[in-house]
Amino acid sequence: MSLAPSRTDAGVSAREIDVAYGSGVVVHAASISLAAGTVTALIGPNGSGKSTLLRALARLHPPVAGSVTFADGADLRALSGKDIAKRITLLSQQRTAPGGVCVRELVEFGRHPHRSRWGGRDPEGPAAVARAMTLTGLSAIADRPVQALSGGQAQRVWLASCLAQDTALLLLDEPTTFLDLRYQVEILDVIRDLADQHGVGVGVVLHDLDQAAAVADRVLLLEDGRVTAEGAPGEVLTSANLSRAYGIRVDVTVGPADGRIHTRAVGRFNDAGDGTPPA
Repeated sequence: MSLAPSRTDAGVSAREIDVAYGSGVVVHAASISLAAGTVTALIGPNGSGKSTLLRALARLHPPVAGSVTFADGADLRALSGKDIAKRITLLSQQRTAPGGVCVRELVEFGRHPHRSRWGGRDPEGPAAVARAMTLTGLSAIADRPVQALSGGQAQRVWLASCLAQDTALLLLDEPTTFLDLRYQVEILDVIRDLADQHGVGVGVVLHDLDQAAAVADRVLLLEDGRVTAEGAPGEVLTSANLSRAYGIRVDVTVGPADGRIHTRAVGRFNDAGDGTPPA
């Protein structure tokens, strides 16, 4: 059985949603669509609303205005928590593992929406857990206590738990945090494989702009809680857009050989390499 098989709910769209903390709106009239088999990266400065918008798609922070609907027409507001968990998975930044569990047990927690009310049968669970651990390179440490892991290993365990949930939509909030270069690349490869080989719709918050350019089909740029640019990476990742959003000069180049987008924030000491302030 393939991960997250194609089905009618394999897409979600938010239209003109506002999201508030207390009495203050922090995301304003934002629209975003995640389609089956595509990766959408959310970028922007700290506090721009990226994580809040992602959480709104999973109803962890319900919108106060606008609508969120799935591809089959289901309204996010009308679904039960268990129904949402069968459709969409979120890997958030704040996670606390319960004490005394091993890697396999934590990954198995991802199967909770597929079990009966009393924790009963889940015939597809063992295969889903094994597949998730293989994809994230955890099979060899399946019995190791989670509390004995490094930050990067723990990050991969949480990602595996999300993959074991086996949904058609996956939301990832800064999934490469704490990972060394090897595992950053491997996580990005997993994201691309999920979209290309399994038809999963992925929304991912990334701070590394070059990673966003490399992995995403579409990019959303947020500033002060508003989507200010949306489109293919080459349309959004421009010097004008990024310099405005981040408040610092950002140079953008495209590799002549591979067509890859490369970004470089220019500070006082990295323009000419001699300490001369940039113009």
